[in-house]
Amino acid sequence: MIAALRGMKDIIEDAPKFLLILAACERAAKRAGFAFIETPHLEETALFRRSVGESSDIVGKEMYEFTDKSGDSVCLRPEGTAGAARAFVEKKFDRAGEKRKFYYDGAMFRHERPQKGRLRSFHQFGVESFGEKSVYEDANLILLAARIFDDLGIKHELKINSLGCEKCMADYREKLVKFLGGASGEICDDCLRRKDVNPIRALDCKNESCQKIYENAPLITDNLCEECDLDFAKLREILIANNMKFIIDKKLVRGLDYYNKTAFEFVSSEIGSQSAIAGGGRYDKLIETLGGKATFAVGFAIGIERIYDLVKTPEVDRDGIYIGALDSLAVSDIFAIANKLLDRQKVMIEYEPKKLATHLKNADKLNAKICAIIGEEERVKNEIWIKDLAEKTEYKKSVKEWLENVN
Repeated sequence: MIAALRGMKDIIEDAPKFLLILAACERAAKRAGFAFIETPHLEETALFRRSVGESSDIVGKEMYEFTDKSGDSVCLRPEGTAGAARAFVEKKFDRAGEKRKFYYDGAMFRHERPQKGRLRSFHQFGVESFGEKSVYEDANLILLAARIFDDLGIKHELKINSLGCEKCMADYREKLVKFLGGASGEICDDCLRRKDVNPIRALDCKNESCQKIYENAPLITDNLCEECDLDFAKLREILIANNMKFIIDKKLVRGLDYYNKTAFEFVSSEIGSQSAIAGGGRYDKLIETLGGKATFAVGFAIGIERIYDLVKTPEVDRDGIYIGALDSLAVSDIFAIANKLLDRQKVMIEYEPKKLATHLKNADKLNAKICAIIGEEERVKNEIWIKDLAEKTEYKKSVKEWLENVN
């Protein structure tokens, strides 16, 4: 037997919940003026090395990277922002100075240790807003994510921070590198590597011994320039004015290199230690990094599998018509009837003749509302036997009359 690869799962039993989550996400995004975008699952490896960054675990350890038959280095997308940014540049929206707001959903791929809520093939819903400088847009996206979670009945807590800009980052970087250098004999190898590439990423280390050391690390929020400090204060003011509670987490840095200024995470205490259920922030330098014209940008992503356990499986009403035959001569009749119904109804056809009890059992298993059957008697009289599985009623009607009255 060939099974699914480790860390990759089929969506079958969870399909109703999966679709419920996506529907809530898409509904909220559309109401907020975001348009759908779909980017390829396979991209040039360089896209993620330049955007996500060499200091990230994604690029350093987790990408599904390989050389294709043309000799090009390609990889399965590990996240959605880079692809959306690449499309923005490729379509020259940056050169036209356009503002664009996209939402997307789809599969992402990371070769990490599989665990509950964290798979190697997983799904994200994300939004990206390009060209908007105002910190009001940062707040807008935070409130958008909160509306999605409220709609799904998910209890959540918001953490925010500011990562500053290039101006304030230069002084802070010098202080942080000095601090990390003084602890170089105690911190892990990953943090030593990040110290030289992107030192602020060291603060995101999950190693408990490193986190103990970083309790005394200098903080970016204590080193913000005037503009970043004012923006962060304005963000807090907007959130408070809109009844959005938050916690300032001065060590929140996000896991990707392209973030600057606003960083935020939504967390839930109901899913154990892996508590982050959404994350995002501002990335004003990403478009320029990918060869485009400098463009303001902010976005977030929600891990669909991460919130499965926080969402109640929806009650699904009986729906559709199951239609079957009691003998082989009736199969052509039920096929013709089913095709007349398909523009009005969900129809499930059983081609193999079966006993009535078996048809009823199958219709019940498929959660059909109507079970419609034709046998020898019905075929001769041009009738059809109907059972409403929701109302528990049954009757016979002429095929013509029944077809005219099916909604």
